[in-house]
Amino acid sequence: MTLIFGHKSPDTDATGAPIVWQWYLNTIKGQSAEAVVLGPPNKEALFVLDRWGFDVPRTVQTLAPGTEVVVVDTNNPGELPDGIHQACIVQIIDHHLLCGGLLTRLPIEVTIRPLACTVTVMHELMGKDAHQMPNSVKGVALSCIISDTLEFRSPTTTDTDHQLALQWADDLGLDISDYAAEMFAAKSDMSSYSDTDLLKVDSKLYEVGGKKLRISVLETTTPGSIIERQKGLVEAMNKAAEDEGVDQILLFVVDILNERSTLFVPNDFTRQLTENSFAIKPQGDKVILPGVVSRKKQIIPNLQL
Repeated sequence: MTLIFGHKSPDTDATGAPIVWQWYLNTIKGQSAEAVVLGPPNKEALFVLDRWGFDVPRTVQTLAPGTEVVVVDTNNPGELPDGIHQACIVQIIDHHLLCGGLLTRLPIEVTIRPLACTVTVMHELMGKDAHQMPNSVKGVALSCIISDTLEFRSPTTTDTDHQLALQWADDLGLDISDYAAEMFAAKSDMSSYSDTDLLKVDSKLYEVGGKKLRISVLETTTPGSIIERQKGLVEAMNKAAEDEGVDQILLFVVDILNERSTLFVPNDFTRQLTENSFAIKPQGDKVILPGVVSRKKQIIPNLQL
């Protein structure tokens, strides 16, 4: 059995892409494969699974030595489960920058393409076989593109992603704007999350200038409901950074509809990083970054200490 999984703190793409590839390996290639997750999927991903009739995949936190795995939507060892270096990685399918550090037992197929979504990469790898995709899987795949592109608002969006999404929406008889609104509404309901849990909804580790940073991003159509919790979130950020041994947690609240982010600026370290990275000098304990909505293309590449 081959396990297929994305990164920790699974969003819609990290939850849905393994399901898409599971269908391909099981149905088209005749291989035994299972889509799993590395933690609880976020609310948007749960909405998508329910909408298209899928159960929440099994959670895996540790891999037994020799376990065959396909890694999707990441190639960063810090986002993968314990035991990844003792597992047998057979394939990597991704659309992020190359991090390095993964060890494989044999040469493997690695596909990293500059597209907005992992399922778009998968569609290209499938070729003509993609036409056999059932509507349930197609619905999950479409949802991944809508999520990763913020309904085509993100600068990561390519013509390939856009045209594929339009094609799938037409096949499914869906109005993309209406469906995206439902997805974003599900994503934006964060009232049940504690401050600590909010930081983990969509969070990834990076090293910048020798400093370990956790970059947390919250995409929402109601940013005010998160920003009003700033005091508690900053306290949770400080505690989590100490507990995890990272130098700083950065929290970006992405306003989907107005296409901008609010970055909390709780200390001198974050203030200097903001000025160096975005050429904006913060005047208070938060700063608005117009047009910044993508961690992959606009946040990570710009970070400077």
